[in-house]
Amino acid sequence: MNVIITGASSGIGFETALEFALDSKNKILCIARSADKLRKLHEIATGINPDCTLLPVAFDLVNDDYTALVPFIKERLGTVDILINNAGSLINKPFVETTEEDMATMLEHNVMSHFKMIRYTLGFMGSGAHIVNIGSMGGFQGSVKFPGLVAYSASKAALHTLSECLAFELANTGIKVNCLALGSAQTEMLEAAFPGYESPVMAFEMGKYVADFAKTGHKFFNGKVLPVAVTTP
Repeated sequence: MNVIITGASSGIGFETALEFALDSKNKILCIARSADKLRKLHEIATGINPDCTLLPVAFDLVNDDYTALVPFIKERLGTVDILINNAGSLINKPFVETTEEDMATMLEHNVMSHFKMIRYTLGFMGSGAHIVNIGSMGGFQGSVKFPGLVAYSASKAALHTLSECLAFELANTGIKVNCLALGSAQTEMLEAAFPGYESPVMAFEMGKYVADFAKTGHKFFNGKVLPVAVTTP
């Protein structure tokens, strides 16, 4: 399988990449801003499986030129079977302290970056491809909400609806789109949202779940926003 994972330098994206790297038949293009963390990912992946093909790409999904990615994807992958939009960021502030700039930042990082990745990779996908957007229980309708996460949760809710709409629009292409609304997993982002809280789910466990879902979930779901949560947090 040819796989693209954004936000691959830490947390769930990092662990998802390692899970795919276990199979030497996979080619995994890993995107993140930090070249140093991507080098570490590559080092660990090749240590686990020396025959893996993991392609680290230092790229800023907010500020860099997406057209620069296209020839690289064409040359190194050719086609894309799975796109996992995992990148994102979090602002934890009371609403009265949240600025318009904060809100715009959350939408840029958590919605627009995924929108652009899909637009620029869609031409490499065919029937049977699977787009997996990583959402959050914070943006899942009817879930428990928490103070300080208004901008973050609203941006994730927008990503959820984007996923539903896109699946409907692409239905005749055979490309499936789903969104996983993740609950807590022990990551840096969880610590930023809930300092001191310890999740019963480790990042590597959630990474394995995401990888497994990306490989097989489109056989059972399309256009779904699926809660994946033991705790919230």
